[in-house]
Amino acid sequence: MEPEVRVLRAAGGFGRARRLLAAASWLPCVALGLALSSEPLLTALPAHHCRPDPTLLPAALRALRGPALLDASVPRLGPARSPSPCLLLRYPEPAPRARPNGTGPCTRGWHYALPAAGLLRSPVTQWNLVCEDGWKVPLEQTSHLLGWLLGCVILGMGCDRFGRRAVFVASLVLATGLGAGEALAASFPALLALRLLHGGALAGTSLALYVARLELCDPPHRLVFSMGAGLFSVVGTLLLPGLALLVQDWRLLQGLSALATGLLLLFWGYPALFPESPCWLLATGQLARARKILWHFAEASGVDPEDSPEEESSLATGNAPARRREARVLEEERHHPPICNPSCVLMSTELDILSAGSPQPQHHWVLELWHTQVTWRNGLILGFSSLVGGGIRASFLRRLSPPEPTFYGPYFLVAGLEMAATIFLLLTVDRWGRRLILLLGTLVMGLASLLLLAGAQYLPGWPVLSLSVLGLLASQAVSTLSNLFAAEIFPTVIRGAGLGLVLGAGFLGQAAAPLADMHGRRGFFLQHVVFASFAILALLCVLLLPESRGRGLPQSLQDADCLRRSPLLRGHPCQDHLPLLQPSHCRAQTQLVQEA
Repeated sequence: MEPEVRVLRAAGGFGRARRLLAAASWLPCVALGLALSSEPLLTALPAHHCRPDPTLLPAALRALRGPALLDASVPRLGPARSPSPCLLLRYPEPAPRARPNGTGPCTRGWHYALPAAGLLRSPVTQWNLVCEDGWKVPLEQTSHLLGWLLGCVILGMGCDRFGRRAVFVASLVLATGLGAGEALAASFPALLALRLLHGGALAGTSLALYVARLELCDPPHRLVFSMGAGLFSVVGTLLLPGLALLVQDWRLLQGLSALATGLLLLFWGYPALFPESPCWLLATGQLARARKILWHFAEASGVDPEDSPEEESSLATGNAPARRREARVLEEERHHPPICNPSCVLMSTELDILSAGSPQPQHHWVLELWHTQVTWRNGLILGFSSLVGGGIRASFLRRLSPPEPTFYGPYFLVAGLEMAATIFLLLTVDRWGRRLILLLGTLVMGLASLLLLAGAQYLPGWPVLSLSVLGLLASQAVSTLSNLFAAEIFPTVIRGAGLGLVLGAGFLGQAAAPLADMHGRRGFFLQHVVFASFAILALLCVLLLPESRGRGLPQSLQDADCLRRSPLLRGHPCQDHLPLLQPSHCRAQTQLVQEA
């Protein structure tokens, strides 16, 4: 057992204090879910048509009012005879009662069918982001996703350099200020810049919270608390349309989002609710700070290491002389106890052992992954899987879109499938392992995509609907599980940056959809083909991943490099060497996966 693990167990293990902190980290996910889900509401496109311009009509028609004026000014389209969204009728000048001989662009703005997504005013209606300016809506969506991508990468590296708590608090401060700035934006370019920065700040908050929660939990509870946070995020997504119906103005909605992040800063800004991760402090050698936090955990949990046979056996066993010396020291202290609490003695002994080699804090950069044998490959595979899961989602969503654009149907369908995917992972991943479920999700996602490509034109409506729902559910599960898998295989010293790269790949995949919309959806079929091909390639790559179920989190780059592929199915745990590498490249033997 590693010294870091013994220190955490001496502080009470995953006792009452750490359980309460991990459960308390669920509540900020509601506010983060509100902020992340605001994009569909702000960019919802309401039904619209040009405002009639009587000056373009012949003199005999200028006195018309109401529906008659609309019929004389706006052309009708399709079997439903709906008004054209972007054109006005043109009449020849000399003839007083001539028939229209052409069309032209709108001259007096647009009339919108409101409310749209519960809002009477949105950025689309305020700045008329329709027709010739319709490309600005996918530009804003791409900008927001780009902000999340950059925030995951940059602030993920900040988590490894300055700590999880520092990045969390700083990101909350930025998110609160930038959210308030969005509510006061005076022009569309200002809103575009603020959405970019706000997305980055929210990404830093979400990433720091995710990593800190994961490092608080022991292996049997990591999945439960991570999926619980995902369910709380879905709750925030489901609450957002109700808030929009209450306020009916996008500026007030953004103000409420900023208020929610401000309340998070007011409560979770205190170290008692969000302490620094002791796992990161121990891995980077900041033992003085770790000692204070672990002492608080031991007091709050009420655990006495002297009364724990498991701790005594874990400290007494071992084949190295150093372990025997540690056991003798603890035995002497047991017969001649000092004045302080025994948990303090055990933690002090272990912290002294950790501080013997590197008394100064040791920070690492994500570029050090290039010097590893296996960890860079595992991160690349999971990043690619996250990219495919995020990018292919838009292909399934477009198959589910009704002929007439609506907001609530697709919105609640996506939220419900995200909740279903989270519950599915909660029930299966600890039973059958991360790699097998990720392989299954990738297989279902790829098959559904290929079947839609090949037979969407020939299949009736219900098979297309079923395949789209199944593919969307699988893509949600693949994205969520890729993030958890990446957080478990990256070492503590670069976990923030590594997970940030994987999350950023997922947001990059999601940005492919609005980029295609900027060109009028002309690249939709090609995009579907590319991501379906990527899904098949990801299916083969997942087989190269190790299994992280039941294993402790790796602390150093060397620990992460020793994760080897275990058998995919249960059976005899035969030796499984790394592909293309000799066993001598790893400094430890393969750890057997614990049975669920």
